[in-house]
Amino acid sequence: MAGTDEMPPRAGGTWQVGDVTVTRIDEMTLDGHTAAQLLPGLAPAELARHRDRFGPGLLRPAQAGPDSERVVVSIHTWLLRTPRHVILIDTATGNGKSRPQAPALDGLDEPYLARLAAAGVRPEDVDAVLITHLHADHVGWNTRLVDGRWQPTFPRARHYFSAAEQRYNAALSDGRAPDVPPALGPRVGTPYPGVYDDSVRPVIDAGLATLIDVGGGEVLDGLSFVSTPGHSIDHASIRLVSRGQEALFAGDVMHHPLQVHAPHLSSCFCEFPEAAEASRRAVLAEAAERNTLIFATHFAESSAGRVTRAADGYAWSFA
Repeated sequence: MAGTDEMPPRAGGTWQVGDVTVTRIDEMTLDGHTAAQLLPGLAPAELARHRDRFGPGLLRPAQAGPDSERVVVSIHTWLLRTPRHVILIDTATGNGKSRPQAPALDGLDEPYLARLAAAGVRPEDVDAVLITHLHADHVGWNTRLVDGRWQPTFPRARHYFSAAEQRYNAALSDGRAPDVPPALGPRVGTPYPGVYDDSVRPVIDAGLATLIDVGGGEVLDGLSFVSTPGHSIDHASIRLVSRGQEALFAGDVMHHPLQVHAPHLSSCFCEFPEAAEASRRAVLAEAAERNTLIFATHFAESSAGRVTRAADGYAWSFA
């Protein structure tokens, strides 16, 4: 996920899911893409049909013609406080990372840790990090530069992520051809180079990684990984169940609420668009059926909401 123009982030929000408090920790907000750039295949008529659903917090007014609106996306982390643990879901982009392929993510200097501290959490307080996938804007704060070396930011935390994602990204980093399941369909992209080496490998080398088989059951405190591949090779959403309430941290299954109303559209950052669409449709169907509270990673405004069935498919409403 990347853009070209950074905007001041919105303030985070807090929700309660059973015994678990969920707080959004912001890194930054971007509006570097038009809707058609972010969602290739979006027809002008389709955008016109849905345009009125989105205010300026999600779609910037046109500056050069009716189809030049810029979509607003957020990059943030979800902080969970359970009765036993302090948990982060994804760790945003990180400071000082070299990302020349994505200028909006390159060499950042964001007060992310100060925002985490404002929520009452120091890096050493975090005892678990759950990662949906190993893209640049989801693993960056895994590490920070100390004495010229990338070292774990959260030194007490177990970092849980897909073993298949790890194998794939390690192969690319080492210059080897990774295994790609044919069922994912055509691959149209790969992760940014350097991400694995500066944001994932140091956590593994420090003995802080727990590699999991996605779909293998609860990892801790009502949290489990749900297989939703396509955006990346083994992308996972994360389900939370607590006291009969349910939420889903959907990662990059969707980048913008437009995709709820038009689920056939995969983002320009999806590596396997056919599988990404199938995962998105499965998430939407289940969320509508179960009235699941969805916590998105890139939706602007509150980033949290619910999916309902509509005459033309699905509809999104912010919580």
